[in-house]
Amino acid sequence: MTDATAAESKPPQEVDAKTLRRAVGASAIGNATEWFDYGLYAYGTAYITANLIPGENVLITLGIFAVSFLIRPLGGLVWGPLGDRLGRKQVLAITILMMSGATLCLGLLPTFETIGYAAPLLLILLRLIQGFSTGGEYGGAATFMAEYAPDKRRGFFGSFLEFGTLGGFSLGALLMLLAQLVLGQEAMMAWGWRIPFLVAAPLGLIGLYLRSRMEDTPVFQELEETGQKETETRTQFRDMFLGYWRPILQLFGLVIALNVVNYTLIAYTPTYLQESIGLDENGALIVPIIGQLAMMIFLPFAGALSDRVGRKPMWWASLIGLFVMATPMYMLMGTNAVGAVIGFAVIGLLYVPQLATISATFPAMFPTHIRFAALAIAYNVATSLFGGTAPAINEALIGATGNSLFPAFYMMAACAVGAVALISVIETKGASLRGRGVPGVISRPAGRRPGPRGPVPEPDAS
Repeated sequence: MTDATAAESKPPQEVDAKTLRRAVGASAIGNATEWFDYGLYAYGTAYITANLIPGENVLITLGIFAVSFLIRPLGGLVWGPLGDRLGRKQVLAITILMMSGATLCLGLLPTFETIGYAAPLLLILLRLIQGFSTGGEYGGAATFMAEYAPDKRRGFFGSFLEFGTLGGFSLGALLMLLAQLVLGQEAMMAWGWRIPFLVAAPLGLIGLYLRSRMEDTPVFQELEETGQKETETRTQFRDMFLGYWRPILQLFGLVIALNVVNYTLIAYTPTYLQESIGLDENGALIVPIIGQLAMMIFLPFAGALSDRVGRKPMWWASLIGLFVMATPMYMLMGTNAVGAVIGFAVIGLLYVPQLATISATFPAMFPTHIRFAALAIAYNVATSLFGGTAPAINEALIGATGNSLFPAFYMMAACAVGAVALISVIETKGASLRGRGVPGVISRPAGRRPGPRGPVPEPDAS
């Protein structure tokens, strides 16, 4: 019996409740910091446009928002393989500092009136830094969370990563709203919009502290102790793309559905409501805040339910529900403020079964030795093309067509793509994430992996 086989035959290493809670917190704080920045940018679009953008063109502001997503795949290519070779913890400590630092600096940028075109150029640079660091943050945090969580409760604990997502986004929105109410429009436009961005510094330091106190995941430590982790980038990429191209494509399709809905609903809604029904800045902030708080309440319950019924039934319910209800709910959102709250809440709650389970679903699609890299690369390529671009695409096509229902149509198309990808995804409810095998696949002889017509040789790792 090889060391690897012996290690996998041992019972999984138990993690005490205190350590598990710390792991959940260390993972979620990074996601919260990332989305805190997105929340500030999305809900501070008017102020950023007025202070930093030539001609005060909001489409340029939304385009710069999308710029950070274009570099995320490069971040995934760098941080992902490092996370599989050096460990999850080290990479996550670096990325949270880069993310929070870029957000802090955005709040310190001189205005366009002061330094001219250097203002938008520096804004682009900061968004690129933020995007590059985020390229390793989400894949690493999801992997860290999934590998610490008990197999039978991975859905429940994984949901708290997305709790951090909505928590960070809502905190950014609430701080922007509070600043508007306390300071007033004139002071906000002049200098007050900067204050919420400065909060990123303490958030990043808290995240660094939590992560520095954690050991690496038991799953990664087990792989390292048995000499099975990846040691060289060339062979890692070969193993990943030759051996696991199917789950990479499946993940790509699921992420298209996930992020088109996510960024259309959460990041674009304030702009959409101001333009479609004429809500002021405060009203456009309040609607998504209410919806997101409602979503946060249901996330842990949806995650726990996925531990009982499986991940795929949750995804099917969400994709079908969104496809059917997106258009009528956007029609409702286009009536008045009350309709906007109801429409946002319905779409948000239909989205929850996806959101609550991605941290349990996506890491489990790959074996341990390539998990971080495969998740980071596939997730970020899809996000860069179809996620961060969603606000700009929606804004441009509504302007070109005059049809305010385009966001609903975009959601429906993305959900159709996700449904096609979901058909062949392996159900991993309760499956172990240990070792170099694909979670959820029946045990097979060493050196073999499942192919389209039975086992085929594992890629040569020499």
